[in-house]
Amino acid sequence: MSAYQKDRSLIAVIGDEDTVTGLLLAGVGHIDSKQKSNFLVVDAKTPLPTLEETFIEFTKRKDIGIILINQHVADDIRGMLDEYHQAFPTVLEIPSKDHPYDPSKDSVLKRVQKLFGDQ
Repeated sequence: MSAYQKDRSLIAVIGDEDTVTGLLLAGVGHIDSKQKSNFLVVDAKTPLPTLEETFIEFTKRKDIGIILINQHVADDIRGMLDEYHQAFPTVLEIPSKDHPYDPSKDSVLKRVQKLFGDQ
């Protein structure tokens, strides 16, 4: 494992309150010395620019290896997800309690299908 990968020890979360709370209870929460957290709770009142800025910030951080994002939240920034092609941090779309997972929307699965010529 390279030093580049070893430094990426955090999981970031962008999602609804239930998802973020559950993952924080599981121990993924972290606040660094600059008071920056590795999670964002998104609800109907969350402005789109806040969501976009948080996604960009998380993708630029060197301590984050995985970004978990609720699929219904990812739909709000689908264009950004489709344009994101970095290996680290990896972006994984996950279901939420109120919104089932739809594999046809998943940006990672779309890329895999394109690689194998299934799309």
